[in-house]
Amino acid sequence: MPAPLDIVLAFSGGLDTSFCVPWLIERGYRVTTLFVDTGGVNPQERFAIEQRALELGASRHVTQDAGEDLWQSFAIPFIRSGATYQNQYPLLCSDRYIIGQRMVELAQEIGTTYLAHGCTAAGNDQFRFDQTIAALGEFDIIAPIRAIQSETSELRLYEEQYLKERGFIAPPKTARYTINENILGVTISGSEIDAFTPPSDETYFLTSPRSSWPAISQRATIGFEHGIPMTLNGSAIDGPSLLSTLHAQFGSYGVGRGIYTGDTTIGLKGRIVFESPALMVLLTAHRALEEAVLTRHQNAFKPIAAKRWVELVYEGFFFEPLRENLQAFIASTQSAVTGEVTIETQGGICMAISIDSPNILQRPDATYAQGAPWTSEEAQGFIKLYGQSSILACARDIQAPAIHETIST
Repeated sequence: MPAPLDIVLAFSGGLDTSFCVPWLIERGYRVTTLFVDTGGVNPQERFAIEQRALELGASRHVTQDAGEDLWQSFAIPFIRSGATYQNQYPLLCSDRYIIGQRMVELAQEIGTTYLAHGCTAAGNDQFRFDQTIAALGEFDIIAPIRAIQSETSELRLYEEQYLKERGFIAPPKTARYTINENILGVTISGSEIDAFTPPSDETYFLTSPRSSWPAISQRATIGFEHGIPMTLNGSAIDGPSLLSTLHAQFGSYGVGRGIYTGDTTIGLKGRIVFESPALMVLLTAHRALEEAVLTRHQNAFKPIAAKRWVELVYEGFFFEPLRENLQAFIASTQSAVTGEVTIETQGGICMAISIDSPNILQRPDATYAQGAPWTSEEAQGFIKLYGQSSILACARDIQAPAIHETIST
């Protein structure tokens, strides 16, 4: 009998990755499970994930912390970009790239080329994992959930029955939904969400319903240095702690909750519930500061680069050189994005109510719509010259016959 092949499995303890452990063992693999903690779990849950892996038959379980890595490699450039995917989704899936990197590093440490994940054949994460792994070296990728999709159209029922037949119980928390949580927020799919019907109350974890919002408003002052959030209410704070604090403070007011239907990388419509109070607050604060300190041309062009950066990250191309090029450009726009922004919410949404920065592009002797150091004659002359071509075009079009009239005659 041949010796088992070592394989590293990205493991979360949910239904899909729980299924993968015995499935891989039965096919001759010695499974090392890897849980990359990017936030959203407490010490008890981490211990339960380890116990779950070992009970399922893993020969070894490894837990790694990666919250700070996620903040540095993704959250900072994302906040600096100021963009969301299709103007809605804050890319909460982006810890997949860090997990993929850690899988590769552990496989190299063990001395194997075999890597496994629990993604289906119908989602974006399979591409994110496969593309990341392929970009980092030559590895053999095994995806058990993809493999069984040729055997059943009822994946979750199939997995539950498979585990039950081997004496394992499906995790109750994930039997109905697919839940992904990290320091960025939470995404939930499955059940009625996939059916395009109203999500139940149990799909929400970080945000409170309208009936539970506090009566008084909530404020927070975010301090930025070169576009990077560094302080909260005047005190220095690390990135993961900032996210955790803002999730708690603004999530209780329902900030950052969304239902999103997007165009996935593989061409399907994907519908998810997502929650990210902290990123909503930070994006709002950063945009307010940026609008005040960047030039008109910077504010007009930067979103074009940011939109493409977001698309690449969402679609799975985190290691595409263009992503790095765009990120370098975005970083170059942030030299003056330093100052403090106060955010307020009374529930549901948040707004930037004050901005304090030495770099605001405003003359001390000029106030919009009130007064300025130029004369009325100079203003009138500017208006006449700046709008001249449009006025001439309008005059021409009034005199010329309409296109449809010319064609009809």
